Formats: sequence, structure tokens, C-alpha cells
Amino acid sequence: MSIVPSLLEFNKKFVAEKRYEDYLTDKYPDKKVAVLTCMDTRLSELLPKALGFKNGDAKFIKNAGAILTQPFGSAMRSLLVAVYELGAREVIVIGHHGCGMTEIDPVRMVNKFTEHGIDPLVIETLENSGIRMEKFLRSFSCAEEGVMHSVKMIRRHPLFPKGIPVHGFVMDPETGAIEVIVEDYREG
Repeated sequence: MSIVPSLLEFNKKFVAEKRYEDYLTDKYPDKKVAVLTCMDTRLSELLPKALGFKNGDAKFIKNAGAILTQPFGSAMRSLLVAVYELGAREVIVIGHHGCGMTEIDPVRMVNKFTEHGIDPLVIETLENSGIRMEKFLRSFSCAEEGVMHSVKMIRRHPLFPKGIPVHGFVMDPETGAIEVIVEDYREG
């Protein structure tokens, strides 16, 4: 059974009771920061609360592992929009211990694709077109490695302004404790 009917029912009540009023803000981040972080469910509420962010304070970009897999993908585009169009003046990449991306095996994932009905010819065609599954499904050995990979890709991006600081943190997904991996104090 789908979760959608219960979500829609809750939403109607939420709007009718005007509970949205507690969250009203605009599209510009009040603290002028963009955060690239993992989509892990443990971080959904913990991360903003552990850093003192309230609704409207930051732009949050989430993906698997807070990893930029390609310099011109949607996560990087979102960071560029946050900086150039929405006023972000700092970027923070936040990974976390126990991330599922440390366990991803690209070969195993490709096997799961075919187990779920994806024709092996599709995967072969993608590979022959230059889409390398090992790179596309890139994992990392520890959270620190993943964070530094993304920090470096952002800093080296040809369209990213050199004066915008890019910091890297790792979070404990149980306590919310933050470890600083790299602080960047370029003028910005």
C-alpha cells in the first residue's frame, strides 16, 4: 500500500490549520550558507539542530554520501545557484560516520540493476557511451575521504568563485557531534 494517501490527508490538515506559518521565510539563506550533505535519514532533523540552523537559515543540497560524482551534475549546479543567485557566502560539506556509501560496491549495484529488470544491454550501452559505472557509483573508504573529495571538487571547479570558503565536516549521526576536517578562510 502506498504512503501517498496518508501524506495527502496530513497535508490538507496541515494547510487548513495554518501550521505552515511557523516556517515562513524567503528563498535566500539567512546565514548565507549552502550545505552539501548526505541524504541519510538520521541527519534530516539532527544536522540542522546540531548546528543551530532553523528553517530559512541555509540551503541544503542532499545526495548519497555528500559526494560530487561529476563537476557538472545537479549537486554542483545547486551549489553554484546558491552562491550566484541566492546569496550564499560559504559552503559546508558535511559527511557522517557510518555512511552507507562506504559500503557501495559498483559491481554489486549493477547486478542489482539487472536483477530488477534493467536490460544488461542498457548498461553496456551506457558504458560504451562513456558513462563508467565505477565512477558514477563511486564510493569511498571513510567519511573524511568523501568530504575531502567533494571539497576539492568544489574548490577546483572552473565556475566556482575563489573567494567563497568551502569547509568540510564529519558528523556523528547519533550525537550530532561535528569534527572539522578542513576550515577554509579565504576572503569572501
